[in-house]
Amino acid sequence: MNKKDQHLKRVIVDFKKLTPEILAMLVDKYPDGYDDDHIITFRNAKNEVVDAVEVTTEDTKYLVKVSTKLAVTMENYDEDDYEDFDNDDPDAVQDPTGAADEDTDDFD
Repeated sequence: MNKKDQHLKRVIVDFKKLTPEILAMLVDKYPDGYDDDHIITFRNAKNEVVDAVEVTTEDTKYLVKVSTKLAVTMENYDEDDYEDFDNDDPDAVQDPTGAADEDTDDFD
């Protein structure tokens, strides 16, 4: 972490906790989606390996866990879908229908 980011609060965000505000920041930062060069890999407090993409506000660095659901939701993002919700409402961002999460063990 570079010195200018040391004062920032770091928050790990799972898809279930994704808010319209964070989703909008992700789409703004990665308008064509994210790729391997954008993904940060680290170990969380449980020593599990986590892949995430980063967005930063004035006081917080959000590390949003990478998943198929996140990619699909970013691809289909429409600001109007969230106009009836508060920016910090994690219930506003709905699970995309039919998207399998990368975290599931669905091997054939």
